[in-house]
Amino acid sequence: MTETDQPPWLDAEERQAWLSLIAVALQLVPALDAQLRRDAGISHFEYTVMAALSESPERTLRMSDLAALADGSLSRLSQVVTRLENNGWVRRSPDPTDGRYTLATLTDTGMAKVVDAAPGHVREVRRVVIDPLTRAQLRQLRGIGQRLLGALDPDNRFMGGASSSEARAS
Repeated sequence: MTETDQPPWLDAEERQAWLSLIAVALQLVPALDAQLRRDAGISHFEYTVMAALSESPERTLRMSDLAALADGSLSRLSQVVTRLENNGWVRRSPDPTDGRYTLATLTDTGMAKVVDAAPGHVREVRRVVIDPLTRAQLRQLRGIGQRLLGALDPDNRFMGGASSSEARAS
């Protein structure tokens, strides 16, 4: 390998920032998952699916759109929706505008489950993310998150709000 083929290695400060980010990324979802399983009897992925439906018009989304929002494969989502259906929290139906698609709808019972699970989830999010930071650090975290998502998710699948160009400009 020639010198021009060498990757731009991380310096000490970059490496520490990277390792901190990876440590948070590796521990955050399991911490949230443990709280939801313990207090609500659902996984973080199940909660994410139901929360996404709860915030959608008529609490309904195409399965393919829901898979993208929940950052899961269609097959994983299908397995989870089957479990949610068995609990009466979600129902599937053909999309009346295009029969090639299947819709997932959060039922009233599913909405009640989300409402019941949300306070504990928010307390855990506060405990592990919000409360350890100052308001200035929260603003920095938001800006950093938007910049990183601009690089990772240029189509803005996850953050429906700010556009990728706004995220990169932050």
